[in-house]
Amino acid sequence: MHPYRTHNCGEIRKEHIDQRVRLSGWVHRIRDHGGIIFLDLRDHFGITQVVVNLDKEFYRDAEDWRTESVITFTGVVIHRDEDTYNPRIPTGEVELSAEEMTVQSTAEIPPFPVADESSYPESTRLSYRFLDLRRETLHRNIITRSNVIADIRARMTKLGFHDIQTPILTSSSPEGARDYLVASRLHPGKFYALPQAPQQFKQLLMVAGFDRYFQIAPCFRDEDARADRSPGEFYQLDLEMSFATQDDIFAAVEDVMTGVFTSFTDFAVDDSPFKRIPYKESLLRFGNDKPDLRNPLELIDVSEIFRDSDFNAFASLVKKGGVVRAIKVPGIVDQSRKFFDDMIEFTQSVGGKGLGYIGWKDTEVRSPIAKFLTEEALAQLKTVGAIEDGDVMFFICDKESKACEIGAAVLKELGDRLDLLEKDTFRFCWIVDYPMFELNRDTRKIGFSHNPFSMPQGEMNALLEQDPLEILAYQYDLVCNGVELSSGAIRNHRPDVMYKAFEIAGYKKSVVDEKFGGMIKAFKLGAPPHGGIAPGIDRIVMLITGSPNIREVIAFPMNQQAQDLMMNAPSSVSERQLRDLHIQLKLPKKHAKSDQS
Repeated sequence: MHPYRTHNCGEIRKEHIDQRVRLSGWVHRIRDHGGIIFLDLRDHFGITQVVVNLDKEFYRDAEDWRTESVITFTGVVIHRDEDTYNPRIPTGEVELSAEEMTVQSTAEIPPFPVADESSYPESTRLSYRFLDLRRETLHRNIITRSNVIADIRARMTKLGFHDIQTPILTSSSPEGARDYLVASRLHPGKFYALPQAPQQFKQLLMVAGFDRYFQIAPCFRDEDARADRSPGEFYQLDLEMSFATQDDIFAAVEDVMTGVFTSFTDFAVDDSPFKRIPYKESLLRFGNDKPDLRNPLELIDVSEIFRDSDFNAFASLVKKGGVVRAIKVPGIVDQSRKFFDDMIEFTQSVGGKGLGYIGWKDTEVRSPIAKFLTEEALAQLKTVGAIEDGDVMFFICDKESKACEIGAAVLKELGDRLDLLEKDTFRFCWIVDYPMFELNRDTRKIGFSHNPFSMPQGEMNALLEQDPLEILAYQYDLVCNGVELSSGAIRNHRPDVMYKAFEIAGYKKSVVDEKFGGMIKAFKLGAPPHGGIAPGIDRIVMLITGSPNIREVIAFPMNQQAQDLMMNAPSSVSERQLRDLHIQLKLPKKHAKSDQS
């Protein structure tokens, strides 16, 4: 017999009754019924109930057993009494009558119970992440993640993509987020950077003639944490295709996304092709470029209706270039006054000056602002909003960028408060036609708005003839249920177009040659038209598992301050290590004091 187990704790069934088996696992729960002990033994595969009777020699050791100790039991599988069946676990009709026991390791009192799925402080959970990972939900999430990645690899291979690894130590890039730097011992004063993405390498693979590349790629960015973004590192399905149009890339990604989401959930999933929404239209209708299409509410531009109205709070701002955005909500005119007051308070909490509203009930108009509007203006609002009896229209007035930001937040809040979101479904869309350049609000200089390696629509002619702020790029985002899964683009594979694009963004030719020399050199030796995208693995798994935070689908995440509390990283290093790397520290005073202490 195997020294540890003949079966795992999740596979014992009625067909094993009367068989002698051996199980090993962690003590999940213990129940002493006086003369007989019931113990739930847990491993990766499941839970089996073990029965220890008073006549067993090791029964007296039971008082020393603690949950999370690792024990091996040998015994006979027996049938449970019908009134003790446990339908919640697959092994619930049987139990192991223990005849022998070996304690493999004894656990101290754990900082929180594994059998309890209750919430505990994040710092405690992350400090004891190995223990947290034993809990059912988190353990299942990590297994789902593994299975999702395996499924993605199979689908990508079937589509003709080749899995190729790219370097982790590379050069720093002037674009994007802040780099993580690694000092070079052999080249004093110089640094490697951990890749924010394999962007240049995957394009060089296309120049090298590999045609279709993919990788489950680790990416490193020194940026703050968010609910859907882990600080430090994350993983993405990185892919690139040669001689491919935007439609070709969309088709490949839609094939993989619909397949994966259908395989791992019971929710409805959009069929291919996904909806395509131009960037400007998305801002106008949803206030941002990551719309949640489960929400039936949208923004409507009603600026002109208010321009010449007597409602000066709106009219004066519209005349100065501001906008008025409306949201029509069907059938809520009889909501309490508190509901409307709460929505006004919410709008103010996200930066709005307030939230106007008009409700229509029979022949009555209910609104604190209706008295400032003519009958004609009210009729126009009814027409624009397709208003029916019982509907309410909310209004946001501000500068356009601010109105978009506030409008997006109000749309989400109304959808959540009124429970309007479509249930049990994944709604995908592509946001397309991003602007190539944008104006920096602080410096008033033109810079890249999305991806500097994108091909402008119209190529060189657009760069030479159009206002830079009017140029669109072959750039696109994939969005699901309001979560941005990915950004991508058709690449700029022509050196002359790339030099011109960077020139508009304020980079001299010498800077382009220095920072992107490898790519420019490659493009001068024959580059195919190509494009790609990189859906985030962490966000995909977060959506599939319904997790509220991305840390719930990562095995060993950092906290919001980019610290690994379990491994105590980042940590100080020795003077010798610093000398080897030719580094001398010059810390801010407060850090220097704490370091000395």
